[in-house]
Amino acid sequence: MVSVQNSLRLQIENRLLSHPQSYVNHGQDVIAGLQQSPKTLPPHYFYDDRGSLLFEQICLLPEYYPTRTEASILQAIAKELVQITGPCDFIELGSGSSTKTRILLDAFAEENIALRYIPVDISEAILRENAEAILATYLHLTVQGLVSTYQLALASLPDHNYPHRLMAFLGSSLGNFSPEDCQVFFEQVGQALDPGDYFLLGVDLCKPADILEAAYNDAQGVTAEFNLNMLRHLNWRFQGNFALDNFSHRAVFNQQKSQIEMYLRSGTKQTVRLENLDLTVDLQAGETILTEISRKFSLHANNPNAIPRQLADHGLEPLQVWTDDQQWFAVILSRVN
Repeated sequence: MVSVQNSLRLQIENRLLSHPQSYVNHGQDVIAGLQQSPKTLPPHYFYDDRGSLLFEQICLLPEYYPTRTEASILQAIAKELVQITGPCDFIELGSGSSTKTRILLDAFAEENIALRYIPVDISEAILRENAEAILATYLHLTVQGLVSTYQLALASLPDHNYPHRLMAFLGSSLGNFSPEDCQVFFEQVGQALDPGDYFLLGVDLCKPADILEAAYNDAQGVTAEFNLNMLRHLNWRFQGNFALDNFSHRAVFNQQKSQIEMYLRSGTKQTVRLENLDLTVDLQAGETILTEISRKFSLHANNPNAIPRQLADHGLEPLQVWTDDQQWFAVILSRVN
């Protein structure tokens, strides 16, 4: 139970209630994806409450290096980072469990630098639980949570409490965007932030295919369960009858596009119905549905996936680029021109 004192330091606004079409778009994105060839589903349908918990489990798996590698970088650079930004409104897109966030919150506290924390997540249960846990640890912090998509949050950020904002987008979530959507996202970030604000980005870097494929095909099968849970979520949200036992998880590295591709493979010829969408879908045995891409980036200017150049092209000028010793992952701090 959250204390009265903590409740005074916590505000949560659910923007999905006032803009429900922004999340599900009345299912038009599902209809479009399942009627095209090859079939696709938008990855935001991974994240019902159960999907969010499964992803937290994925982050702890031995094969899944991104989380622990990014955390090690943040541990090494946290003091330097908070000294650069100073007092700020700290906005985190896709906050999840806020585990890595605590590394930065610790650094702000140790350096006695004031801030307000603004987590953004589409799962209200996860956001509220973790906001209350953070308040219990950081006694002088205020939290203003947004239950929201990235797009809704970026369209109208909370007013400044401090001179600058620090917006964080960690976990290489950027890799889930197509190249076109990535450019749109950077444009939205650049428009949402003011000159002098900061943008902190974590990105997964190119590496051998065997390391990448192992990270998305873990031995315990948690990633497979996470992928299949999307169908359970669609069944609940749209009165569907996906039979999860008729599908299997598959993840492969596309070398040409420098991206992991996650699929749900139909094990048999079948017909699926989503009543709320008035949609009937026929699937052949062996047919796949693309559920996620995870692009891998580069720091080299002549590479088409060079992330520092893409940031600079949208007025987000890189100030610092930090990597681990193996250069598997990068954390980039940019400032808005």
